Amino acid sequence: MSIKNDIKIMPRSMVCEDSNLRGDITISSGCVIHPSTTIIAESGPIVLGENCIVEEYATIVYRIPKQHPAYQDVLDGTVKPLVIGPDNIFEVGCTVEALKIGERNVFECKSYVSADVAVTNGCVIGAGCRLVGEQVLAEKTIVHGRQCQQREAIEKQKSQMVQLDYLRKILPNYHHLKKATYDPKKVRAQV
Repeated sequence: MSIKNDIKIMPRSMVCEDSNLRGDITISSGCVIHPSTTIIAESGPIVLGENCIVEEYATIVYRIPKQHPAYQDVLDGTVKPLVIGPDNIFEVGCTVEALKIGERNVFECKSYVSADVAVTNGCVIGAGCRLVGEQVLAEKTIVHGRQCQQREAIEKQKSQMVQLDYLRKILPNYHHLKKATYDPKKVRAQV
């Protein structure tokens, strides 16, 4: 099954040319996509929320497994898009296949989240942690350690605007960027 590419890059987002984007993907305003990232929309469209950061070698895949209850929607052609909330950070080498991702989450280096896991808001998946099996992470959950222990964070995740501003300044100096391909102001219906 071949995937038709339909990449929509909103203004103010930065997408490096050497990123691997496949399928129907919408990159919202303010996002930063580093080189060597992989985003694959296999089962349906992916909408990346505002101000998300996807670092090198991070992989985001929207692939509903055949044994998952939502797989019937893929066969019927009525699959809903994977809407990734704003202000998420996908760090170096993480792999995320979750079918629900809220806002202000951090997926640390080399972490793995399977399609059976629903990630709510303000969660941190620690470096090297592997989350498999059906589960819903409560808000502000921190997963850490070799045993993937879980605890609740005391504070909400802070904004990453300082990191985003720095990346917006530095990335164009060292990488070729894809141009914004979609302007929502031009699409509005004339009244």
